[in-house]
Amino acid sequence: MKKLLLIALAAVGGLLVYRQIQADRAEQDLWTEATDSVSAGSGA
Repeated sequence: MKKLLLIALAAVGGLLVYRQIQADRAEQDLWTEATDSVSAGSGA
């Protein structure tokens, strides 16, 4: 029973780490888009 609990805790921990990485990547993409120079397609 203890092994099952440890596996479940490891899975939850892995999921939390994965979600944090995805959130950080999304925020970085947003900052990159916001601070990127004006693209050629914008007519500028």
